Amino acid sequence: MADMLSTNAQAPIQAPTVIRRQDYRPPDWLVPDIALDFDLDPARTIVRTLLSVTRNGDHDRPLRLDGDGIVPLAVRVDGRELTQEEWHLEAGALIIALPDAAHQVETLVELAPEGNSKLMGLYASGGLLCTQCEAEGFRRITFFPDRPDVLSRYSVRLEADKARFPVLLANGDPIEQGDLPDGRHWARWNDPFPKPCYLFALVAGDLACNTDRFVTISGREVALGIWVKESDVPRTAHAMEALKNSMAWDERIYGREYDLDVFNIVAVADFNFGAMENKGLNIFNSRYILADPETATDIDYDGVEGVVAHEYFHNWSGNRVTCRDWFQLSLKEGFTVFRDQNFSADMGSHAVKRIEDVRILRAGQFQEDSGPLAHPVRPESYMEISNFYTSTIYNKGAELIRMMALMMGPERFRAGTDLYFDRHDGEAATCEDFVLAMEEGGAIDLTQFRRWYEQAGTPHVRALISHDPVSQSVELTLEQSVPPTPGQSDKQVMAIPLRTALFDSATGTHGGDELLLLTQAKQSFTFTGFPNAPVLSINRGFSAPVIVETNRSQADLAFLSAHDDDPFARYEAMQQLMVNVLVGRIAGQAVDDQAVIDAVRNTITDTALDPAFVAETIRLPSEAYLGDQMRLVDPDAIHAARDALQQKIGAELEPLWRDIHAKTKANAFALSPSAKGGRKLRNAALHYLVASGATDGPAIAFAQFDAADNMTERQAALGTLANGTSAEREAALDIFYNRYRDDALTLDKWFQTQAFALHPDTVELVAQLSEHKDFTLANPNRVRSLYGAFAGNQWAFHHASGKGYRLLADCIIALDRLNPQTAAKLVPPLGRWKRFEEGRAALMRAELQRILAQPGLSKDVTEQAGKSLE
Repeated sequence: MADMLSTNAQAPIQAPTVIRRQDYRPPDWLVPDIALDFDLDPARTIVRTLLSVTRNGDHDRPLRLDGDGIVPLAVRVDGRELTQEEWHLEAGALIIALPDAAHQVETLVELAPEGNSKLMGLYASGGLLCTQCEAEGFRRITFFPDRPDVLSRYSVRLEADKARFPVLLANGDPIEQGDLPDGRHWARWNDPFPKPCYLFALVAGDLACNTDRFVTISGREVALGIWVKESDVPRTAHAMEALKNSMAWDERIYGREYDLDVFNIVAVADFNFGAMENKGLNIFNSRYILADPETATDIDYDGVEGVVAHEYFHNWSGNRVTCRDWFQLSLKEGFTVFRDQNFSADMGSHAVKRIEDVRILRAGQFQEDSGPLAHPVRPESYMEISNFYTSTIYNKGAELIRMMALMMGPERFRAGTDLYFDRHDGEAATCEDFVLAMEEGGAIDLTQFRRWYEQAGTPHVRALISHDPVSQSVELTLEQSVPPTPGQSDKQVMAIPLRTALFDSATGTHGGDELLLLTQAKQSFTFTGFPNAPVLSINRGFSAPVIVETNRSQADLAFLSAHDDDPFARYEAMQQLMVNVLVGRIAGQAVDDQAVIDAVRNTITDTALDPAFVAETIRLPSEAYLGDQMRLVDPDAIHAARDALQQKIGAELEPLWRDIHAKTKANAFALSPSAKGGRKLRNAALHYLVASGATDGPAIAFAQFDAADNMTERQAALGTLANGTSAEREAALDIFYNRYRDDALTLDKWFQTQAFALHPDTVELVAQLSEHKDFTLANPNRVRSLYGAFAGNQWAFHHASGKGYRLLADCIIALDRLNPQTAAKLVPPLGRWKRFEEGRAALMRAELQRILAQPGLSKDVTEQAGKSLE
């Protein structure tokens, strides 16, 4: 039977089918209850499944149970084993004609987890057996109607060798356990809450547990457990604290209480995603659980806190209320990202968190919106749903929730979410259901706002301000447009909330923050009481995910960078000041950059500012972001202009950088906001100091690397050195490798730092690293650390020779045979070919065509590469 499984898994892949939202039809059969019995073994696992099925509606259609790469050993209905003439397989699915409205259907299948390189379904990872079922992995475990609107109560029995797999975990609460002959044991778990099959999970292995407890708002005690390798238990303390903080925050802010007696998290080394919110048993990529000062940066600590919160918050926004179909993915993901962003802001700095979130949105989602893979927050079609776990679904989806919350205010927004949870608890809902609850609970008309869910593309807003000294009035004229995107050439006018203030340039103050709602293609707003022309501060707090163009001068931007009381707007003014200079230089214009240098000086000498905010504000826009400001991206000109400005800021302010670097030296590691801010500013100062060309720059960076008591300062120094060609660079890379070569997560940083380095030979270095004995395509983290980072390195990846494109395409082709999901995530950088001059564009197209020409290409990569060529 194992041979049959192997043959089935290698069957030719059919041409991908396009799934359309408009074709949604309720399930023909429901499954109120499911009982699963696993005989676990890495080489040969047997799964016995008992389904209670009921006909949904008046029809005579057969029962269709999805399957992928599994072969039935037996099929029974109501206790009777069926003959092979009474069922058949169709595109992997099990089809059974059933006469009555309700039946008991039992199947027996065999799996080979250790051969499952796709990491979907049941697979082996580092001695563990674990699952990943979102979006369509459950069909790789057993035959089932694998769609999110089929909700079932799960009873699960696990059996395995006790010495090899002493811990047996599944969803819900533990019911009973016991020992068996021949050194085996078993455990039974029960989840009383109906859930879709994508939330099913099990883990078996030799694990140790960090245990704790949480008492809910109603006084119920919940047992908490984070399961990892014995040696990693000390590195789970931060994750446990984040979990408890998340539970308390969700009760306080949303009134949502946890509903089971246990909450378990398991960290695994091989995982396609960051983490998974399986009911009561969250499975995490280990990078989002394990953290200590020696191996984790402050960004890692923040990532652990944010992802733990995100997956916990899914217990309500995703599990208790789930998606009707995968077109509604942002219903759970956009809402939950919004929730975890606000949680993280409450745990730290609201200003810095907002800046970080917007930078991520612009780097990923804005690029997505302007390319061939642009799609609405609620897509209309797909070939492979795993390709729609995108920045648009997650990050732009979160911005839609944020805009609604802004327009409604805290009390009305809470009323809307309460109504949503109460109305749809235990149901599979839609994005429209959420918007309706917001309208009714929050007393707001969101008719026009719905277009945010329907239209792809990033809106552009042109803001022009004019002043009349006679009437002492100001007219602000706003014009909006949404560029055409694939399949959507004509766009409707959006509802865009813009927080706005008008500053008196003499006093540095304003008369209040006002929320303007732009609902027309062109709209004017008049303000009175301004004897002098004010300075416009618009889209404060990034109130809408739009691109704003204004007629503000460099002097206006410099003023706002020093006086704006909205932290994001102040940051944005500084960034725009820098962008204007850099874009001008790239275009070959004679540009005065003194305003930028003065603004940076004013910012770093303002002792009233949070050091973390200062570090964010003085950071030059990335090369990729600068490319987004151009009609055609010129990687070499962008790199040269940015490098020159960085060098000049470093050189002219060199004494200040030295002073900051010395004063922010940490005495002992701490995770307080002030300590984290000090490290962030110290690293920024080091970066500018080395960029200045100071002869002792590499030595100072190496000294920080060598003396650091934390990974934040050590990796920042390594990254700074990696950009250059000094002897200190090679020494630091060797030391780092030898120190951490046995720690997989930290070694990922070594690969990533080199792949992202602005070094003249980065392409060749990445090629060499791909042959390194510690590199493997089998681990998604290692692939992302090398190839993912390299594809994000604009200057190196877009080498004029095209060798960077060839390197990435070779990886995609090889990886597709092992893990199509991870391979497909690497395709989009090649799909931006229309943004580059014809030489590079032709080379990128050629690689996409070469990928598509590969025999047996997965539908994951086929969809991404095919759309990228359109």
